Amino acid sequence: MKTSLSLEQLKEAAMQYGTPLYVYDAEKIVSQYQHLLSHFSSQTTRFFYACKSLTNIHILNVIKNAGCNIDCSSINEVKLAIHVGFLPNNILYTSNSVGFDEIIEAVQLGINVNIDSLSNLEKFGAKYGSAYPVGVRIRPNVMAGGNLKISTGHDKSKFGIPVTQLDELKTIQEKYNITITTLHIHTGSEIKDVHIFMQSAEVFEKMLDQFPAVQVLDFGGGFKVPYKPDETGTDIAALGNAVDAFMQRMIAKTGRALIAWFEPGKYLVSEAGFFIAQVNVLKQSGETIFAGINTGLNHLIRPMFYDAYHHILNISNPGAQLKNYAVVGNICETDTFAWDRPIATIHEGDFIMFLNAGAYGYEMASNYNARFKPAQVLFETGVSKLISRRDEFEDLLNLQVPLTK
Repeated sequence: MKTSLSLEQLKEAAMQYGTPLYVYDAEKIVSQYQHLLSHFSSQTTRFFYACKSLTNIHILNVIKNAGCNIDCSSINEVKLAIHVGFLPNNILYTSNSVGFDEIIEAVQLGINVNIDSLSNLEKFGAKYGSAYPVGVRIRPNVMAGGNLKISTGHDKSKFGIPVTQLDELKTIQEKYNITITTLHIHTGSEIKDVHIFMQSAEVFEKMLDQFPAVQVLDFGGGFKVPYKPDETGTDIAALGNAVDAFMQRMIAKTGRALIAWFEPGKYLVSEAGFFIAQVNVLKQSGETIFAGINTGLNHLIRPMFYDAYHHILNISNPGAQLKNYAVVGNICETDTFAWDRPIATIHEGDFIMFLNAGAYGYEMASNYNARFKPAQVLFETGVSKLISRRDEFEDLLNLQVPLTK
């Protein structure tokens, strides 16, 4: 575990706050951001936290205090960022299949805006002309990422304006004299190979002459995070060197003060998050031992949704002999977190913990089966604090209209 927290601290948090429980390590988030800063030129690079990964306002505050900017995928994420205190210039909003009213609201808030369709670009031009600088998201038709569900740059993806439609894009820009200052490409998540990012760089280089007002080359995010014990992540040092060299070459070639933007989300918070559950039932079926826990896909959907791997530890009995278990949830669906997984011998009542639970864990949680969402706890300087409480029964009713007689 690459964290400042000990197993004992995590177990104590489970006992104090109850389970299921999400726990986050603020120091790990900050160290991940500092690691990025140490490998990229501060003169030619800015980072924006992709807050769709985890939007709790206390986490956003850790990000802000670390000096990182923020990337938003909806207008409500933008409003959360403003609520926390991010300045408009430090907020990036990349729209996707949104109503144009949401883009209008973003402009009114004075933030950086990326547009990903010719339709909304046309509407933007008709309303704003050259009055408000804007970015465009380009789809490079490149396959990248861990699997099809998290790949966003291929030729069947809904995201971005296809690179094959640049002529139409230019026609709209010239028709309304739109000031395009950012070119944006995001090819997917879990990108380990540096050359994938540099494929985006090649696309940028071909486009720069056609967009003389461009100042920002936005590479998106998608840095690979190691989930399995033997995995390695994106080589950040190699990526930093490659991007810095590319940016210096583009600056010399164009004479512009170009800057690269990145939107890491999972990279900043995944390894900083832990999801703790308690074992309700052990059930033997043939050679399979099911460990049934007090949570399900309603709280951590990634294994069922993405076939994602989360390493699992028995923090009640960490040094015991390994046995193979099928770890399953308590939802009325097939919610298998792990199959035939070696874990330290489990007893009913033990706390088991999922690693890499900071990104898209709580954020995708629901009240399916009318079950309560878990609490969230943040450790800062070794001290835990509750940052969102566990649901209560009244929370299941608070948005429903009361019955009338």
